[in-house]
Amino acid sequence: MQPLLIALHAAKCAGKAILEVYNSDFAVEHKDDNSPLTLADKRSHEIILNELQQSQTTNNKENTSKNPPLPVLSEEGKAIPYDERKRWEDFWLVDPLDGTKEFIKRNGEFTVNIALIRKDQPVLGCIYIPVQDSFYFAAVNLGAYLLVNSKIVTGDLPIEKLLDASQKLPLNTDTRKSDSHDNQDVTKKQHSLTVIGSRSHATKELSEFVDKIKEKCGEVEFISAGSSLKFCLVAEGKADLYPRFGPTMEWDTAAGQAIIEQSGGRVVDISAKGPLKYNKNNLVNPFFLVSGQGYLPFLNEY
Repeated sequence: MQPLLIALHAAKCAGKAILEVYNSDFAVEHKDDNSPLTLADKRSHEIILNELQQSQTTNNKENTSKNPPLPVLSEEGKAIPYDERKRWEDFWLVDPLDGTKEFIKRNGEFTVNIALIRKDQPVLGCIYIPVQDSFYFAAVNLGAYLLVNSKIVTGDLPIEKLLDASQKLPLNTDTRKSDSHDNQDVTKKQHSLTVIGSRSHATKELSEFVDKIKEKCGEVEFISAGSSLKFCLVAEGKADLYPRFGPTMEWDTAAGQAIIEQSGGRVVDISAKGPLKYNKNNLVNPFFLVSGQGYLPFLNEY
């Protein structure tokens, strides 16, 4: 089974377990950092870990200690020392339930995120939205896609059938967005621009960013969403920019970054002006800005 299909199948299985908890009277615990934790987080982690390791072992019949399954770094897994992680070439990076606060609010805006990291960059990503039964997924040299019904996702699905059933991203390429603005200024009143931000983590810096965009472009629509859905909506074309001026972890962004980049956009560290890097000693991300393919010049201005 190809890595993409492994990730999709694992996310789908986890999503089923998440919905079972979602539709029940579940309890909420709190981790050491006071962030919420539910049975759904735990079950999803266990299922994904099992699916990733089992699928790789099954596919590699000659699996030995010299060629083990790829390691998995998960939000709900045990902490793995950097001295061990820094030797990894490829590994799975997982958020079993992104948007636990949205899950608790029962607004449906939570996801399962699985990414494959090579060196320090995501080369594959899938984001599953359990309440919609839909996938956003991408891989290097394949592109980014939306699958609105996961029924066809099985362990033995040919990749060609998966792509035939999916829609290539971005979808919303209307006339107000050109393929490139490299040789033209995005001037005031030229178009309406959509900025998307966090539903549960608004900041003063976000408000200031939106004000700056309004000064340059005039009309700006601001929308909010939970979890990695913000990456998905930019990749799809329903939003243009996603600035993040609050703390996130590597597992929050890796799958979304893969999808954004393969749809023609970029995810940029605001300070370093380069892509976010993964498997760092400190797994906290810097502040970043996500741009759809029509608004890449903004990355050089902010």
